Amino acid sequence: MGRDIDTIQFTREDRRRYREKVKKCLRVLEGLIDSGRFSTGRRTLGVELEVYLTDERAQVLPVNAEVLAALASPDFQTELAQFNMEFATPPRPVQGDCFVQVEDELRQSLVRASAKAADFDAHVVMIGILPTLTDFDVTEQNLSTNPRYKALNDAILNARGEDLIIHIEGDETLSTVTNSILFEAACTSMQLHLQVDPDDFARYWNAAQVVSGPLVAMAANSPFFLGKRLHHETRIALFEQATDTRTEELAEQGVRPRVWFGEKWLTEGVLELFEENVRYFPSLLPITEATDPDEILASGDIPRLEELTLHNGTVYRWNRPVYDIAGGRPHLRIENRVLPAGPTVIDCAANVALYYGLLAGLADTQAPVWPEMSFTAAEDNFFAAARYGIGAELYWPGIGMVGAQELMLRHLIPLARRGLEAWDIDSSDIDRYLSIIEQRAVSGRNGAVWQIEAFDHALESHGLSRAAAREAVTTRYTELHQQGEPVHTWPVTAGDALEDRS
Repeated sequence: MGRDIDTIQFTREDRRRYREKVKKCLRVLEGLIDSGRFSTGRRTLGVELEVYLTDERAQVLPVNAEVLAALASPDFQTELAQFNMEFATPPRPVQGDCFVQVEDELRQSLVRASAKAADFDAHVVMIGILPTLTDFDVTEQNLSTNPRYKALNDAILNARGEDLIIHIEGDETLSTVTNSILFEAACTSMQLHLQVDPDDFARYWNAAQVVSGPLVAMAANSPFFLGKRLHHETRIALFEQATDTRTEELAEQGVRPRVWFGEKWLTEGVLELFEENVRYFPSLLPITEATDPDEILASGDIPRLEELTLHNGTVYRWNRPVYDIAGGRPHLRIENRVLPAGPTVIDCAANVALYYGLLAGLADTQAPVWPEMSFTAAEDNFFAAARYGIGAELYWPGIGMVGAQELMLRHLIPLARRGLEAWDIDSSDIDRYLSIIEQRAVSGRNGAVWQIEAFDHALESHGLSRAAAREAVTTRYTELHQQGEPVHTWPVTAGDALEDRS
């Protein structure tokens, strides 16, 4: 969904033509895979990070157009809401000091963005969901100006035929109705890409699905939304509901949601996922290009398969397949979308290292665990981790139900270490990043836990109102996030941010 579009009006003929073109792209993709045209032997990673823009009172500030214009760099991109933007690291091989390079680039980008944002009295904040968000913030008035966002907003609402219903039961319950998809913009995340060979895709995608639950448990950073304390990673449920094109009746009939964990392990390869997308999900943006992929292929070039990739970009799998072209050759990537942004750059880098280490550990250094684990168990892990965070009970083959902290300390950190060693990551970097994950597990404190504890402290020790407590906690979070120490070391007391409001 990163591409620009020229129209937001579509006819019935547009939809018919687009469906046929998507099917043709699917056939061409199958031919490319069967003929061995894909780039192979390159294991590269890339990271995308979404952030909030806030004012001095920890409220969202809709100035992304101004900040991006001042940055004037393709490394920084707009996002759905005017109070969000995104930056990315370039792809690089997974080896040596790659995670240090990612950490350095994320920090440099954050510093650059913060410096330009300051010219507009804005702060850049990495957090899953900003605790101070209000109903007024997540309305269509804050939609970014690029026409593709308006088109997507209208397409989802038109497909649904009624307002979106948001109902999340957690520590408290949130029930509300919205007439735009801006609730999705509340969810800022870190997306991790891994280029894999076509023959290896199923193995790595299955591994990514398996580790999604433990990753979310350790990295949860989104406990508040619209004044309610909900799930430790509320972003998961909120994103699913904020883009749901199904009415209640269609959901009851078993129609798949567009934000989707999936329903089975891959047994053959990436084509299974693209085929499911085409089979289950109608088009949202039926934009058909004039190019013919068969003719492009016959001429010796590689087609971009625009219709298929656009369609894929409107199906929000938590582990999404990506088709792309680089250096004149097509390649495949897995885009992991489960992690929230923040709390600090070093926390993000540790999460990155943990993810790739677990992928390597599960896919390359031991027998796969998914033959011993039902897909439903992996899905249950994912949603339990979103609900309870680092305190979740998760299932693991050969162990049974186990606390997320014990699972990480006794089994998954050693597994990630073996995986990173097998991929020739520098030993000092392995120690550095996995020690942060270890201390997070030992202390039981990730971003979500810190926010909850700091909020309770604000209420109980300082007698603040709930709204004032959320503001104070968000302000203190911003201060600590800028200082850059990992979240497990953060003091729970909210410092001057609370004292000033007492």
